[in-house]
Amino acid sequence: MASRLSLLLPFLLPICLSLSRGEEELQKIPQLSFTTETPINNVVQDPGSGRIYLGAVNAIFQLGPALNQEARAETGPKLDSRTCTPPPSACQDTKLMPNLNKLLLVHPANGSLIVCGSRYKGICSLLNLTNVEQQLYYSDSKGERTYVASIEDNVNVVGVMSTYHLRDIQDEFSVFVVGKGYGRMDSTKLISTRILEDRREWVVFESIVEASAVQTAPFAPKHQHDFRHAFKDDGFVYFLFSRTRDGTDNKNLTYVSRICESDNNYYSHTELMLSCGPGNRYNKVQAAYVAIPGKELAQSLTESGQSSKVNHMEKVLFMVASSPEEDGDSNSALCMYPLKAINERLEDIINACYFDMGSIGGKPAVDIPYFSKRDEFCKTPIAPDTLVTCGADFLPSPLASKPEFGLKGQHVEVRGLLTAVAIAVENDHTIAFLGNDQGEVSKAHLKGTSEIFGKIPGLTAGERVNKNLFFDHGEDYLYITTEKKITRVPVQTCNLKTDCKSCIDLKDPYCGWCVLEGRCTRRSECRRAEEKNGWLWSPGRECVKILSFSPPNLSCHKTQQVEINIPSLPTISAADRLRCVFQEDFRSKGSMSGTGQVICNLPNPAHIPATPEGQDFVAVPVKIFVNETVELATREFKFYNCSATVRKAENTPCMSCVASPWGCQWNTRDHTCSDTTDTVNGPHIIKQRKEPRCPRFENPDPVLIPVGFQTAIGFEGINLEQYEGRAFTIGTELMRSVEEEVTLVVGQFYNFNGFKFSYDKSQETNVLFYVKDKESGKKIDSTLNVTLYNCSNGRQDCSLCKNSDPKYSCLWCGHTKSCVYNQLCDHASQQCPDPLITDIIPRYGPMLGGISVTILGSNLGIQQADIKRISVAGVPCIHQPDKYSVSTSVVCEIGRLDPEKTSSGPVEVEVEGGKRGTSTLEFTYRDPIPQEFNPSRGPKAGGTLITIKGMALDTGSQADVHITVGTVECVVEKFGPEIACRTGEYRDDKVPSDQLHISLKYGKRTTTVIDNAFQYLENPIQVDVHPRDSFKCGGRNIAVSGSGFDIIQTAVMKVKCLREDLLAEPIAFQKSHKKNDTVIEFLSPTVNCSYEGQQLKVYVQLDNFEKELKSFDYHPDPTFNELPNKVITEASIIIVTGQGFSKAMTSKEAQAYLGDVPCLVNTLQDDKLFLDPPSTQPRARSKRHRRDTRSEPLDLLIMFGKGEWVVGSVQYERKYEVPLPIIISAVIVPMLLIIGVSIFCYRRKSEQAEREYEKVKHQLENLEESVRDRCKKEFTDLMIEMEDHTNDVSEGRMPFLDYKTYTDRVFFLPSKDGANDVMITGKLDIPEARRATVTQALNQFSNLLNSKTFLITFIHTLEGRPEFNARAKVYFASLLTVALHGKLEYYTDIMRSLLLDLMESYVHSKNPKLMLRRSETVVERMLCNWMSICLYQFLRDSAGEPLYKLFRAIKHQIEKGPVDAKLKKAKYTLNDTRLLGDDVEYCVLNLQVLVQSEGPDVTPVKVLNCDTISQVKEKIIEQVYRNQPYTLRPKVDSVTLEWRPGSTGQILSDLDLTSQKEGRWKRINTLAHYNVRDNATVVLSRVKHTQYNYDQNQESQEERNALLEDDKVFHLVRPMEELDEIKSKRGSLKDKSMTKAITEIYLTRLLSVKGTLQQFVDDFFRSVLCSGAVVPPAIKYFFDFLDEQALKHDNVDEETVHIWKTNSLPLRFWVNILKNPHFIFDVHVSEMVDSSLSVVAQTFMDACTKSEHKLSRDSPSNKLLYAKEISTYKKMVDDYYKGIRQMVSVSDQDMNTHLAEVSRTHTDKLNTEVALHQLYQYASKYYDLIIAALEDDPVAQSKHLTLRLQQIAAALEHKSTDL
Repeated sequence: MASRLSLLLPFLLPICLSLSRGEEELQKIPQLSFTTETPINNVVQDPGSGRIYLGAVNAIFQLGPALNQEARAETGPKLDSRTCTPPPSACQDTKLMPNLNKLLLVHPANGSLIVCGSRYKGICSLLNLTNVEQQLYYSDSKGERTYVASIEDNVNVVGVMSTYHLRDIQDEFSVFVVGKGYGRMDSTKLISTRILEDRREWVVFESIVEASAVQTAPFAPKHQHDFRHAFKDDGFVYFLFSRTRDGTDNKNLTYVSRICESDNNYYSHTELMLSCGPGNRYNKVQAAYVAIPGKELAQSLTESGQSSKVNHMEKVLFMVASSPEEDGDSNSALCMYPLKAINERLEDIINACYFDMGSIGGKPAVDIPYFSKRDEFCKTPIAPDTLVTCGADFLPSPLASKPEFGLKGQHVEVRGLLTAVAIAVENDHTIAFLGNDQGEVSKAHLKGTSEIFGKIPGLTAGERVNKNLFFDHGEDYLYITTEKKITRVPVQTCNLKTDCKSCIDLKDPYCGWCVLEGRCTRRSECRRAEEKNGWLWSPGRECVKILSFSPPNLSCHKTQQVEINIPSLPTISAADRLRCVFQEDFRSKGSMSGTGQVICNLPNPAHIPATPEGQDFVAVPVKIFVNETVELATREFKFYNCSATVRKAENTPCMSCVASPWGCQWNTRDHTCSDTTDTVNGPHIIKQRKEPRCPRFENPDPVLIPVGFQTAIGFEGINLEQYEGRAFTIGTELMRSVEEEVTLVVGQFYNFNGFKFSYDKSQETNVLFYVKDKESGKKIDSTLNVTLYNCSNGRQDCSLCKNSDPKYSCLWCGHTKSCVYNQLCDHASQQCPDPLITDIIPRYGPMLGGISVTILGSNLGIQQADIKRISVAGVPCIHQPDKYSVSTSVVCEIGRLDPEKTSSGPVEVEVEGGKRGTSTLEFTYRDPIPQEFNPSRGPKAGGTLITIKGMALDTGSQADVHITVGTVECVVEKFGPEIACRTGEYRDDKVPSDQLHISLKYGKRTTTVIDNAFQYLENPIQVDVHPRDSFKCGGRNIAVSGSGFDIIQTAVMKVKCLREDLLAEPIAFQKSHKKNDTVIEFLSPTVNCSYEGQQLKVYVQLDNFEKELKSFDYHPDPTFNELPNKVITEASIIIVTGQGFSKAMTSKEAQAYLGDVPCLVNTLQDDKLFLDPPSTQPRARSKRHRRDTRSEPLDLLIMFGKGEWVVGSVQYERKYEVPLPIIISAVIVPMLLIIGVSIFCYRRKSEQAEREYEKVKHQLENLEESVRDRCKKEFTDLMIEMEDHTNDVSEGRMPFLDYKTYTDRVFFLPSKDGANDVMITGKLDIPEARRATVTQALNQFSNLLNSKTFLITFIHTLEGRPEFNARAKVYFASLLTVALHGKLEYYTDIMRSLLLDLMESYVHSKNPKLMLRRSETVVERMLCNWMSICLYQFLRDSAGEPLYKLFRAIKHQIEKGPVDAKLKKAKYTLNDTRLLGDDVEYCVLNLQVLVQSEGPDVTPVKVLNCDTISQVKEKIIEQVYRNQPYTLRPKVDSVTLEWRPGSTGQILSDLDLTSQKEGRWKRINTLAHYNVRDNATVVLSRVKHTQYNYDQNQESQEERNALLEDDKVFHLVRPMEELDEIKSKRGSLKDKSMTKAITEIYLTRLLSVKGTLQQFVDDFFRSVLCSGAVVPPAIKYFFDFLDEQALKHDNVDEETVHIWKTNSLPLRFWVNILKNPHFIFDVHVSEMVDSSLSVVAQTFMDACTKSEHKLSRDSPSNKLLYAKEISTYKKMVDDYYKGIRQMVSVSDQDMNTHLAEVSRTHTDKLNTEVALHQLYQYASKYYDLIIAALEDDPVAQSKHLTLRLQQIAAALEHKSTDL
């Protein structure tokens, strides 16, 4: 077992240090730093020169030891692509890509630096160590064998220099051994040995060791290696990494692997699991360091028993590891493993495999990684004398330990994520420097009980510390690297501490107090450290202290020498000068005595300060200095003042004087206290410690004195011989400055006649008398102390008075009705009055009794035995003596009430002597009746407050009521007419499924039970918290998600502070402000800054259930800099700078105010805030300021939650106003002229148009008013009626299609076969006998398609054929999309290549603006499909909801008015061609619908009386089955509708024998035709396919024949040609034109519908065109691609790029989805809805174009409809494109990761095999042409593509080939 080393966290510098002092010290720390422009990946140091080399993104820096830049080599960016195989000149699709440094190694032997980057498959180069700008070697043409590192950003690479031995020729040379994780596009070698020179057949950087076990692909993605460290020791190379054990368990385990340096085949590769922390809690290694420990730590490691004795000269592996992220725990640990113990355990594993069948102690101990057949290994023991340390080719390898036999190390737990470690040893003490992900480096002293004693200040906060943490050559400085900065800091800052205490308080093993130099130093810097007590070590010693003085004190009136005892004083040589300093102003020379003590002269009395008030001494600090300036020690020396001792007890001056610790004596003659001296003697002198000799008065008699009665007091005088014949007076404070004379009685006894005292504050008080010598007025010592008492105080009635202690002689005076001293009353009462009852508590009790009643009053007896009888409402009440209070309170337990007796009555108490008291209040018997309770359920942990209501619940008192829920106590918190109790914890393991009863027990006998009242449920489950951070100012909205929150009443977020001496202490609380079943929202509590640096833990308490939010962190509040720019304009951006903004805040949450007007927080970075000021300057506050053109300064306030910061004030730039006279002359005068001319012309023309105007004026006014009212009314109606649909959306009931159905409809529904397309049905007609052959051949065809050369040739061949038309291209591209869906990264690569070809053709030979406008090529449809795939999740998460709402709103609005089922025209539409140009009379009917065979429930449905029966069916089905998707609903033809106006029913149909005829036309039946009324009941039933009887069949046949006689039918309006024909017979041409004019009036309905739907259209546009929200990565990725390509062509301007983007996204995807909602939703889109959606889609397309739309009165109505909004929408599009351009780029890796996830999630659901089969049909059709094209391509020939296609054709079609 590992002995756990406890870490005292936090153990920081003393809290008492002030902030200003800390800042001052920070400025004194000698720090050097160097900052780079790009992130730093690796750092190494040349051990010879001490130079530092930084491997950063795109650059290598060479720095001197002082971090001065000596040279810089640029390594990027490079033209590359992820699929590029170097040299890059041979690659296509290359672009400038950053070059991350993956490996940096110093090769001192030949003065070179090995540099490996992430470009060109991880190729390396050699740079000159003395000047990195000089490249010694680089080659990108040596092929895959020289690919060393990884192109993946997240793959770690480590390496170590080594030596390679050629045994055959006895040669050796330098190599470096590399460990690398898995990257999909990388070399598959896990471990490789790389040569550094051309030798034999090898080239530089070639992998010269081939070992399949650790260099093949299959294991790599399965085990997820993450290399962190590599090192070499004693002939072995070690790698430290984490990996999963196998593919079934994703948990990381940390391993160290070892290879013999002489092993040229990796036979010795053995892995040992390292266990860190209890239960291997810290299982993922982050960084490591190998060092020799100090003796102190070595001894601790030995005592732990982890391994054999650890020598302090043997190396130890120090490793920092973290716990899994899913634990929600941000803790880490430092674990220590001696290399000796690692090697011993590795030898055990090897021997177990080779000699003991893989077992240790009978248990399996050996694991065989990277092989599936593990059982075959370690089964053949070899000869015992075989040497196996470095393996052999006949031995199994690689080996690994099973987790149970991993090596456990001592661990030190640390809060936070550790990322770096470095170890130093100082004077045999081991110090660990621990870096974390917040940019902090802590220092820990490693020993038996480790502790962090400080942090290195001044580092960049919030940036991860790089794992490369190392020292300079002398280990005086530490190099710390963060993201873009390397800093050199001293390992210690001892010199900043200027006094011994602060030096010792550091607890820093580096530091100690150099006593004789007065400095805090390292031991090596103290010249006399080796002398005894010359250097006091900080963690283990105390400062030099003065232990004592001799003499210990001295009178302030004397002076002499003093000997100072300093046990820890260092050796004082003859050359050292000692000096004592008193009170800073008196100095005396010091010397050493023979006994080793310091001797100094004390100051003269004149130099001693005055004695302070209230003290009898003055303490003077004494400081011992050596050599004038070095302070050794200090302590206070006390000078006493005897005359001041009497102030401490003025009534006993003599005893105070001689009893003091000083040497004082008392003079009885002059009553003075002075220093003891032998020169003054005599009987009047009382020496020290002679208190008995002091003259004094004592022993007063009596000691009890009553108030109000003068009582004589006698007392004794002692040692008064010297005062014989003298007179004395006596007094006390209560005598009010009155002093009485004392009379000598006899001998030494005296008498005082007494005083009539008055005192009523308490029953007793002590009185201390003083005695004075009457002649001198001096006080004589007096200890005369008596007790003054008051009989009436606290004894308000007779019983209390008689109960008083007899010593007081109190009695009840009947005359005054009070308790007085017996000498003050002449009429004492022998009998007390009758008892008086003043109150009864409680006043109600249960019928069965059993509760206690408290009776309050007076004269209720003197003792408990005086109570003889108690009755309550006539029922005996049992007296409870133990609760009796004399006279004032009696408690009894009531009995059961006889049902025959009355339930109310008074309380009666009988006491001794037959006296009775009867209450005027009545007590009532009644039983409580609980009736209601709430809530009925709560969590298992308890804490639910149950409120019980009913009748008479306040029976008894709160103490009488005991409530249980089942068997669990419910603590009563509120008692009254309503009772509230809080449930306790249900402690059984399993929560009962049934409801428990609530039991209310009143007293001992009455119990009321509420059955099935309350149910305990499992405690709520907290799943996540978002966000996970808050500033200490609090106020951030925190959402805790989970389940079961609806049973919680009170949710509180608490912050607790962990202190060293206390448990977690709550310091801040915040109740939730929003709660539902799955989410609780809090504002994060504000944490007081006094808790800075202490560990904070955050908890959520849900009723009684408390759980820690382990993943939640508090960060220090951000800091803001003063605003530099004070003047702004309405168009400017305000930039606020500071630090730490993004740690716990986002731009959406942050608030800013300019004055009292909010500013938009546009962007929030860690050090910058970008604000948009108000568009108009806030109005000035006074009239004077309004006249003044100067603007006022406005405070800029930043708010992060509850934190507020005023960062400065700004003012708007002054505007220059044009003078009023100029305005009048330039504008008003011309305007008046124009108006005059206009009036003249108007009068001429108006006379001609007056009559015509009057005709239509009235009609237009009415029309305008009606349109306005209609818009307003119908929008209101629509919003109300859309609430149901909105609820459906909010409850997640939008009918989204699954991914397969979505892609089927988008890709193949527009095909010629539509829904019957084989890709949708998935049915292939393949004989069963050939299915296996076909499947295998199609798999081969799939592999062939994965050849880029073949696929591009295939596509170009097909596109070259004229018969391969646009429809075929679209279908082919969709087939290709499905076939390659499993490799969307490859599909994207093909698409990019084809797009580049397409772009070249358009840019150089066509108009570039026409590109992507139509699907004229395969790649254009591929792009459309690619967008559909990538935006599916965005549709579901974001844009789908507003699109669905828009669809529902249009559908609802259309169906709200008449729709002509035949003409497909509607009263309400957006499309003028679908506008019903006639006024149709109609009314709304509410039908009560019964669905046959689905129960008696009635569904109300709104229809129109002009609806056809089919339209009515559609609306009924829509409403009845609203919770089902469209495809699952019954179709109109499959249901019948029966109207039941009475006892009989009538089947309703569109056409029957009753249909009306108008000439040759027949009108379709409507509800009005059947005369169906409002609230009519109809029955919807499914059509049954049963046999009809003869009569029914005959009747239906006749009806059918009748209907078929004439098929000319209409619904609402007959066709126009028929009407025109009629009108032409009886009307003129003028009538016809008037008819057309009147029809145009109906176009105003378009405006009405448009206004009603405007919000839904805007919402959809905003959801699609908002770059501030989440933009799918595919859009950013593709738009960047277009921008990059545009820059490469001179004739591509910004407008062309805009058109490309529009053609690729809005036109190609959004318009398609907008016009076809059934592609994403399971809905039916009618022709009417489709026509209105087309208008919206056309508006969307117009908004995306750059060209201006010039509109006229002849423009189409659809264009005019949205003319006003087009400019707004165009701006939205422009802002959207600009916003995307400003976003952070999406890398190829990120895009490929996203695409791979889509492939993994959805490919299995698609008909991939069918797509391959259909694609092959094209290959078969153009077989000869494809073969010819492949034979003409050299690359295709080299890959044998022709042969592969021929083989596939032979298998699929039995084609003859030339195989």
